Amino acid sequence: MESLRKSFELFVPGRICIFGEHSDWAGGYRRTNSQIEKGYTLITGTNQGLFATVKPHPSLFVFHTTLPDGGRDSLSLPMRAEDLLAAAQKGGFFSYVAGVANQIMTHYHVEGIEIDNYKTDLPLRKGLSSSAAVCVLVARAFNRLYQLRMTVRGEMDFAYRGEITTPSRCGRMDQGCAYGVKPILMTFDCDAIEVDELTVGADLYFVIADLAAGKDTVRILRDLNKAFPFAETGVHEEVQRYLGPVNRDIVQRAITAFQAGDARRIGALMSEAQSQFDACLAPACPAELAAPVLHSVLKKPALQSLIYGGKGVGSQGDGSAQFIARDADCQSELVEILNTKLHMPAVPLTIPRSRKIRKALITAAGYGTRLFPMTKIIRKEFMPVFDESGNLKPLILANVEEALGAGIEEIAIIVQDDERPLFERLFNEPVRPDILDRLSPENREYATRLQRVGEHITLIPQREQKGLGHAILSAKAWIGSEPFLLVLGDHYFSSKSGITCAGQLVAAYESSEEVVIGLVRAPAAESYRFGCATGEWVREGKVLSITRLVEKPDPDFARQYLAVSDADSVLTVFGLYALKPVVLEYIERTIRENKLERGEIGLTSALEAMREEIPLLGVMLEGERTDIGVPAGYEKAMTATIRIAAQATGA
Repeated sequence: MESLRKSFELFVPGRICIFGEHSDWAGGYRRTNSQIEKGYTLITGTNQGLFATVKPHPSLFVFHTTLPDGGRDSLSLPMRAEDLLAAAQKGGFFSYVAGVANQIMTHYHVEGIEIDNYKTDLPLRKGLSSSAAVCVLVARAFNRLYQLRMTVRGEMDFAYRGEITTPSRCGRMDQGCAYGVKPILMTFDCDAIEVDELTVGADLYFVIADLAAGKDTVRILRDLNKAFPFAETGVHEEVQRYLGPVNRDIVQRAITAFQAGDARRIGALMSEAQSQFDACLAPACPAELAAPVLHSVLKKPALQSLIYGGKGVGSQGDGSAQFIARDADCQSELVEILNTKLHMPAVPLTIPRSRKIRKALITAAGYGTRLFPMTKIIRKEFMPVFDESGNLKPLILANVEEALGAGIEEIAIIVQDDERPLFERLFNEPVRPDILDRLSPENREYATRLQRVGEHITLIPQREQKGLGHAILSAKAWIGSEPFLLVLGDHYFSSKSGITCAGQLVAAYESSEEVVIGLVRAPAAESYRFGCATGEWVREGKVLSITRLVEKPDPDFARQYLAVSDADSVLTVFGLYALKPVVLEYIERTIRENKLERGEIGLTSALEAMREEIPLLGVMLEGERTDIGVPAGYEKAMTATIRIAAQATGA
């Protein structure tokens, strides 16, 4: 498989276990003893991690790293599975990267790669999973360089496979750093893992401190494992109780506290978890888990006014400690005290309040039959439009930028499988140097920015075109458990306010936390072209509680049954939706009940069924949408955007 990208940057954070240490491997013993509780861990990525530049290599696997003393070291091997496996089994730092490369080679046809880990600011061997971070780094580098279509979960799984190829025996939660600086709940049941991303109700300010002491992780794990799979002593029973029901209860309460953004409650739970850990687990390995340095620091009077609570990190012992500070100022003061007065290297970890919508799904797999014969040679999503700055760009790029302008972090585009190269050329392939040199300085900068945009994009194939609902189902794994913005890729959006149309809709969702559909008023005579909604105003002329949703109704029907406030107009779907993942269940229900829309698996039928059980809001957006998929719509869009471009350029 040939690389489509020339060079790009990657950052992978470390991982800190906030609650649930040891329960990942303990949950694995359920394969032998089903009475053992599942493992539950609440982890997050750190602000520190590994920085790297990635580029293709014609034949070798090359990994450079910068050592703590500033020196450099490298591994260079032929891209052959047997050579990579041999290096993985030798042990040491480079065994991790070779192990992951071996697993990628085993499952994919890829060529060479060169990864330069030019900076690492993650403390090593301090319970922050630096080895897992480098494994995720390699998996992600291959995934993005060769467009392997792996999800974050897929990258995490390959990182784990690579790490267990080495002599190291890591825990399953370590590769959770793949999810970045956001809290996730990982549930461990035998060999099965579930991952749920958590929302955070307010900024949370943690501090991680290296206790500058020492611990024997191998001994801790050896002694605790003696309690499994069957408890033979009272000490063993207490180990199983803590890693089972006690841990489950603490983690569940912690999830609620994170969602509320309740730092005080999180601190109290951290102190409770440490107290229970000391009572139940320390007797199983007293030489290591007595942890005198850890307990001394947790009790320091100088720290109490700055924190809500604290506990050990990772396997515990005198390795590292974590604290939750009262606010940002207390976090800074705590880091200063730990670094300068206690001589314990400390770093801040800020978990920001969650954006409720991070993902956008753009549909771009339709046939474009209404624009034939133009669409025989160009996809309708690549038809040119002007933006407000006078730039001429393909429609799909305008819609990607519409989503990014609303604060979206990740974008998936639904495409026909055989047309992936068209989209990859736009978003992943750099401009040829000879062309780049001929561009204006502004367009050279835009070309660089376009490369960065590509890093946010995943292409998902829809192998059969069975309708909008079917297209959304194609992205089920990518959507996961998160709400998402749906953008119809053959629509052009133009805002009449200082906020993009997508931004207006996202704001409406985040204030209501209900499924929201963008609406705009149109003549009743045009109802047959759009989905139409009716209902009762929650805010007059702005927010509608939808009581009925009909796909492309006859104008006479629309006038009689769907008119809101004006019999000569209807409220039509704008082409932007803020949806919850539960919509997937309703789409699947319409398939089971054979409720098709003109022979296709639609979205409107699913939303109408969902509306009967879940509130559905419509928001009037300040802007215009034009359906580029019809000739009249494209003519209208070009006329409008040419006028805007002329105004922007003074032409």
